[in-house]
Order: sequence, then C-alpha cells, then structure tokens
Amino acid sequence: MSRQVNQSRQVDRHRGGTLSRRSFLAGSAAMVALGAAGCAPAARAGGGVTLRFYEQKQEVLAYFDDLLRRFEKERGGVTVVHDSTVAIAPQFVRNEPADVGCFNDNLELARYIKRGVLGDLSDLPSAHTVRTDIGELTDQYATYPGRTSVLPYSLAAAGVIYNKKIFRDHDLPVPETWSQFVDVCEELSRAGVTPIYATDRDTWTLWQGLFDYSVGSLVAPGEFFRRLKELGTDVGPDSEVSFEKDFAVPMERAKTISSYFNPDHAVRAYADGNLAFGKGEAAMYLQGPWALGQIALVDPDLEIGTFPLPVSENPDDRQARVNIDLGLWIPTASPHQDEARELVEFLMRPDIINAYNSDNLAYSTLQDAPPQQDERLAGLQEYVDRAAFYQGAGTFVPTSIPLGNYLQAAIRSGNFEGMLRQLDADWRRLAGRGATV
Repeated sequence: MSRQVNQSRQVDRHRGGTLSRRSFLAGSAAMVALGAAGCAPAARAGGGVTLRFYEQKQEVLAYFDDLLRRFEKERGGVTVVHDSTVAIAPQFVRNEPADVGCFNDNLELARYIKRGVLGDLSDLPSAHTVRTDIGELTDQYATYPGRTSVLPYSLAAAGVIYNKKIFRDHDLPVPETWSQFVDVCEELSRAGVTPIYATDRDTWTLWQGLFDYSVGSLVAPGEFFRRLKELGTDVGPDSEVSFEKDFAVPMERAKTISSYFNPDHAVRAYADGNLAFGKGEAAMYLQGPWALGQIALVDPDLEIGTFPLPVSENPDDRQARVNIDLGLWIPTASPHQDEARELVEFLMRPDIINAYNSDNLAYSTLQDAPPQQDERLAGLQEYVDRAAFYQGAGTFVPTSIPLGNYLQAAIRSGNFEGMLRQLDADWRRLAGRGATV
C-alpha cells in the first residue's frame, strides 16, 4: 500500500458525519450490562470506510465471514474485507497490518505485543467482561507497559480423548492418578487393544500432546519459562530452573506413555490418527478439540469423552491443557481506530462470542459464560470453570528449537534425559543471541 493511500485513509477517518467513538462505546457498555443480544449500533450517517479483518483459522473463515456481513448491516457505512493470508509478519514489516486481527495467542503474536505495535484495548467496555484468569494467560508470553494489547476471544481446552465403548467393554474407569492411568494402559495391552494412538510423523502432535500433557500438571509452564528467560545464558543443571532438572519427572512419564503407542506411530500422521481413532483402533488419543470434527466424519456416532491426563498420585493435581485459540487486537498503525474498535466490541458481544465458542468446540472467555454443551468435552468443563489449566509448555519454546524432532528421537532411543540437556543448551544459545521472546 502506498503512502498516498495511507494518507487518504487518514482523511477518510475524519471525514463526514461518523458515529462518534464515545457514543458507540457507551452503547456497547449498555449492551454488555443488559445482555442485549439483538441491539444494533446506530447506522453511519454518511461516507464509507473499509476495514481489513485478519483471521488465521481456515476452518472458521466462513463463520467469521457471516459475522462480518452481519456487522456491516448493523453498523452501516463500513465495509469489512476478510483477510485470510497465512502470515502476518509481512504486513507489519510494510507497516500495513490489518485494522483488526483475530489470531492465536502465541510467541509470534508476543513479538508484536512486546514491540508496542498493538494498541491498548483496556478502555473498551468488553475488556472488563473477560475472565481475569484467562486474561492473565496472555501476559505469560509478553506484555507492553500500561496496555491490554489482546482481548482473549476463544479458549481451547485439550486432554486425553477416549473411546467410551472400549472403556466400558473392558470395565475400565477414567483414571484419576498416574498409577491408575498406567493400570488402564496395561489392561488394554493385555486385552490386545492399542492404549494410545500416536502420530509422530507430524511433530506438532508430539509436543502438543505427549510433551505438554506430561509437563503441565507437574510444572507451571508460565512461571517456569518466566524464570528461564530471567536466567538466560545461565540455564544449566545447577541453575534455579532448567529443563534437565524441572522436566525430569514429566519426561519419565512421557517415556512410559510412549511405550503404549501404536507400533507404527513413527510413520503415522495426524490424519491417520483421526481416521484410526474414528474406526475404534485405539482406546485413547492425545489430541485437542480440533480433532473431534475429523473423527466425527469417520463415525458420527462414536462415543467419545475427554479427561485431563493425570501425571501425579494426587487427583487434585489434574489440569487441562489450554491455549487462547483466538485473541482480538488492533494495530497502532490502523488508520481506522474508531471503526476497528467498534468491530471488536461487536465481536465481543455475549451473543456473538458465546455462540462462536459453543459452535466451535471451545470455551468463551467471558465472565458468567454458559458451559460448553458438547458431551465430548464435558470432562474438561470443571477444570475450565475453576481455572485448573495451563498453557502448553511446547508453546513457549521458540520455533528455532526443533522440539518435535527432539521428541521423535527421544521416543525412538528412550533418551529423554539427553533431550532435556539439549533443550538447555539450545536455550543458552538463543539467549546469548537475544533470540528468546
């Protein structure tokens, strides 16, 4: 986009009889307070603005497109272009980011938060409707002083997906402790049933499942990585925290779990896992809610449940693995700040955000949000309700550290200790270059 176009947009922002930001936000506050699901903001008196809305999840592009068309009808005078390009980095490099972003909250987004190129949303009425314990998850990656840079939109919760019929046929309980989980795996193995289906070929499935689930209930990932960043190049076996020391017991668990994988796990990919689990070829699957739709395509009547992996002998230690699947943000470079904030307020309305999360097997980030009604996720609801959750440790590891490949090698060799020493060495190397977030 040329400088002239940017200047033209700046002129458009101040031209004509636009609905004032103050009046719109006041109306939004009233809608939040009253839960007025059907209230629409007043129409724009004249002129026109085009917003770019960037949303990364390909599977919900059509869903958001419908919402954007609804916003256009209610708002009047604003056209929203749905941008679904794969990468956001080139947009920021050219100083031409979309006016509103809806993106997975992760280390990539953290770079922009830390640089201060995302605006402050703390004064929006909807910012005060977000659950504090969910809002705090965004701070684990990065913060910018004095700003609320991201409004959490969708919380995905993951655990062990299990085949209820197989459990029932073998009279197996949902395990609540580590020893019970191992006993279940042993019983299944003796009965000739594959306990856990794994898909090592797609390495992200290893760190999202095996690694994250084994770590999360034994180590608080957010706090661990905060302290790891502080140590920087001093990370090692004798430091206050380290992979080698703090992840030793979790990786013992991971090593045991991997012994119950399907024999061909090394050559199976994510799609293979969804197909096999849908056909009843394994009792458990270490995957998130994103897999449920694919499994249902194989067998829509398959009885499925989900539980958090127990990795200690204390049932109260169980937690669900979560991530902020989508968060809303507005770049400071957007020339249409008022209209962008109106769109964010529209998307954050309880009737909009709660419906999206219900329909897409996720959890609303709002206070007093209704529970997720899908029975396949019912086993995780109580953990989300009381914030017994953690962000996956693998999400804090920079992509320049090939965690998935390390896990592949550790599973095949059994040398998880060596993997942890390598992770410490990689962290020191990146810290020395100032490359950790």
